[in-house]
Amino acid sequence: MEDKEYIFGKHPVEEFIARTPKRIQKIFMKEGIEPRFGSSIKALAKKYKISVVEVDLKKLALLSEGEQHQGVVALVSPTPMFDLKEWIAKIKIENNPCVVLMDELEDPHNVGAIIRSAAGFGASAILLAKHRQSPITGVVTKASAGTIDRVPLVRIGNINDAIVKLKEKGFWILGLDGDGDQSLFEIDMKMPVCIVVGGEGKGIREKTLDNCDIKVRIPMENKVESFNASVSAALVLYEWRKQNK
Repeated sequence: MEDKEYIFGKHPVEEFIARTPKRIQKIFMKEGIEPRFGSSIKALAKKYKISVVEVDLKKLALLSEGEQHQGVVALVSPTPMFDLKEWIAKIKIENNPCVVLMDELEDPHNVGAIIRSAAGFGASAILLAKHRQSPITGVVTKASAGTIDRVPLVRIGNINDAIVKLKEKGFWILGLDGDGDQSLFEIDMKMPVCIVVGGEGKGIREKTLDNCDIKVRIPMENKVESFNASVSAALVLYEWRKQNK
């Protein structure tokens, strides 16, 4: 099912149809679904001539990867991915853009949450590795709260090669690291920045961390454990946005 993507849940499906109806291939709905969950989606499907198929709960659970689906799952065409070289050529570096590079994040909930924060704070792109990285699935889309098509997704091969290209363009590379030598609240972010977020548990890989210009830590009080990847990314994105209003 690698070439297929599914969106599930009443509101995510409604928003997806309203924004990008051409990407909806088919909608699966629970047999005898309650009007409060099904009527508005059926109306949208009729408007855009999208096929609706009634199925049992077992089928819906399979398509939604066991997540809450509220009786609605939509089959959609794959999320568009940009090429790094083409994207870099078009980015306006003088506007001090911010991008997020995920270094092998495998939890789809984290990936979706970071996409949501990136979209909300105005990041110019999300860079996603081809390997050892959660693919864009229905879980990612739901965790992004419907924002996955509001920020460009850029597919990259080798992460360190991508960092070199970003530096050549004028980006400063900020790596999130619990032992970083600079506090987030001491950094001047009025510049083009790439925020590198490491994988769950292991953080940014050593070679990639060595390639970062600034190793950023988020100060913690009262011996509290560090934030997870998505919360850390959101804090850095907020600080970047605050400094670049």
